[in-house]
Amino acid sequence: MTTVAIGRLAGYSTQQVRDLERLGAIPPAQRSANGYRRYDHRHVVALRAYRALAAAAGPVLARQLMPVLLTGTVDEAAERIDELHAAIARGRSQLREARSGLVAVLVEKGEVFEERDAMTIGELAQALDVRPSALRHWEREGLVRPDRASPVRHYGAGAIAEARIVAALRSGGYRIPAIARILDQLRSQGLTAEARELLDQRLAELTRRSIALLDAAGHLHEFLNQLYQTATEAHPIA
Repeated sequence: MTTVAIGRLAGYSTQQVRDLERLGAIPPAQRSANGYRRYDHRHVVALRAYRALAAAAGPVLARQLMPVLLTGTVDEAAERIDELHAAIARGRSQLREARSGLVAVLVEKGEVFEERDAMTIGELAQALDVRPSALRHWEREGLVRPDRASPVRHYGAGAIAEARIVAALRSGGYRIPAIARILDQLRSQGLTAEARELLDQRLAELTRRSIALLDAAGHLHEFLNQLYQTATEAHPIA
């Protein structure tokens, strides 16, 4: 079929089809004797899989992932899709921890906190799945305030909760000035409404992505099954 025909079937313009082919998001088109692109069912399946994946994970990640799915093994492709589900689950858990930590941000300095419950920068970085350098950067920006009474940073209840909120909002694309303003309100006025609203919005977005990924499962299954059949035909089992 022509570029126009496959574009209509998949819901893309001819230019979008060409761009996705150029980026390796769909298999290369065959060329007819006169040089025109010719597509078949394989390309339709790949385009629909890309479209569903873009709706769930975003077009940038979909453009990065589809070439990997096309050129890797079936096992590798399945693993990458599993990672998408796992990333959403981690993000949801992180957001819930940040939301529950809102109250801890308001803990007064005189509140009893067991010293053994404090975390080092390495422990907190591991708990948040970020690099220690990210925590240092957040500290320089005034987002997180560890105890610096000794050369070794120690994070108490308030600092841990603040770090969870920062990590959750940063993963959602919020910029540092906006996060700093929210944390300032929490510290000075005890206002949790805006922070809770942002965290809830991010949680709702992850839920939407999770549902979209379930919706994409059928297209991705057909796509991976097509890859598996192609691989089996190329290397039949004796």
